[in-house]
Amino acid sequence: MTKEILIAPSILAADFARLGEEVAAIDAAGADWIHCDVMDGHFVPNISFGADVIKAIRPRTKKIFDVHLMIAPADPYLEAFAKAGADVITVHAEAGPHLDRSLQAIRTLGKKAGVSLCPATPESAIEYVLDRLDLVLVMTVNPGFGGQSFLESQLEKIARIKSMIGARPIRLEVDGGVTRDNAAAVASAGADTLVAGSAVFRDKNAAEYAANIAAIRTAAEAGRVPKLQDSSAQRMRLSEGGRIR
Repeated sequence: MTKEILIAPSILAADFARLGEEVAAIDAAGADWIHCDVMDGHFVPNISFGADVIKAIRPRTKKIFDVHLMIAPADPYLEAFAKAGADVITVHAEAGPHLDRSLQAIRTLGKKAGVSLCPATPESAIEYVLDRLDLVLVMTVNPGFGGQSFLESQLEKIARIKSMIGARPIRLEVDGGVTRDNAAAVASAGADTLVAGSAVFRDKNAAEYAANIAAIRTAAEAGRVPKLQDSSAQRMRLSEGGRIR
């Protein structure tokens, strides 16, 4: 069954001086999830915020907090982020030696478990943990900074991971340079959850957030149209001839 498109604005691109207000604004503007990019200045070349900030903004919305840990090691901090209000906790496959153990720990804390892959990391890295996962996050930029350009080389990886997921109830998320201009290609490749930072917050005007979110959603849904048309054509052939030729 095709999953609905979800838009998860990344607060990395928000106005940090008004972070609580920004979270409330994107909630009102139609965000499905709130994406929280946690950076440690070690695993990635930047520092963003930690569990205390997530705890402080948690009361500003009831939407899912999608917490992306770009930190190494991640395991010692999982409980802190769970207690801070994370609903989904995503760790990087590259950030530690025992990915299966990390995913088990997240689920033991009662949270959804995700794994993220950097652009140079092949999808084979998650082959043996698929049944531990609720989400796969494909990075379409090299992690560490907002506002980077989308790497089209990752579209094939997205499609291959979609095939790996099959019928499993796993969300396929994409993060990095997602805009209304490439959202159709991302969705066509198989992604169902789109993270967007600069493309949502670019105007630094809450009045524009709804339009930006809607534009990305519309483009992504349009990217699925050919596949839906193909399915309709197949159903028609089935009704006419009893089988697909």
